[in-house]
Amino acid sequence: MSPNPVEALAPYAGPPSGRGVIGECTESLHKWLLDGYNLANQPPRLEEELKFVPKDREEVVYIYMYRLAQNQALLNNKRIRQAPVFVKSNPEEGGEVYFHRPPLLLDLYYLIAVHSKFRSDAERLMGWLLLRLNEATHLIYRPRRFLLPDGRQVDSLGRDYDPSNLTAPPPENEDDDDGLHVEKVSLALVDDLTVGDAINLFTLHEAPYRPFLTYRARVALDGPLYKSAGGSTIRMGRLDSTEAPAPEGPASSRNGRIRPGSPLPKPRSPPGPTPHFFRKNAESDSDSED
Repeated sequence: MSPNPVEALAPYAGPPSGRGVIGECTESLHKWLLDGYNLANQPPRLEEELKFVPKDREEVVYIYMYRLAQNQALLNNKRIRQAPVFVKSNPEEGGEVYFHRPPLLLDLYYLIAVHSKFRSDAERLMGWLLLRLNEATHLIYRPRRFLLPDGRQVDSLGRDYDPSNLTAPPPENEDDDDGLHVEKVSLALVDDLTVGDAINLFTLHEAPYRPFLTYRARVALDGPLYKSAGGSTIRMGRLDSTEAPAPEGPASSRNGRIRPGSPLPKPRSPPGPTPHFFRKNAESDSDSED
């Protein structure tokens, strides 16, 4: 049995780079709503518990992540491959090469509901939510973060990680650098819950039914990086001669086709009873008449 590559690389592994992306996505959603609120001086209260009971005149926006699912349209092979990060340790020695598994692509589903004392105020708040979230093309837009085995945080160019640094230095040669890898978390309005499913969800949390919206955010979770232990090993099968040996006797390929230069196979007697008054056209008297 071949050894597990993850166990062999365990001493060179770092912490998972995407361990906090899901929580950061929810926090970015909260911040996007609070930063853009302009209906009144007092912004609504953001709550993650559907059973929260507001005060008399308090407006509340409920943000509840109710489901996670793997993106079936963008599945990655789980094999370990080179990570898109290059760290220059010493110009004379070159750089450090890291390996990882491809990121896990997930869809996060949020239920967003509103509460207000009067139904008209709740509908007004719902309309503002639709317009505000329609402007959120990306909840997160920043350089992709990698955590090295020694604990450092870097971007794909090997620089110290800075979320606001979205510019890449000009490469000396165009073929030497593919540019900066950017992490993007998109947000889209989807129809994921039926009214019956929403009623069951509110009932499960012992909360009254409220108008709601469902949104989908797409994130990529990066796992740990594995530092190269010095070079790569390439395993290849045994190289056989390209010249096929000369066949001995009648030879044919696996599909039954006769190979060039091989003698014809000996004729076989046809199956069934012995034929009477039968002869082949190749016989010497084939042209004679009986």
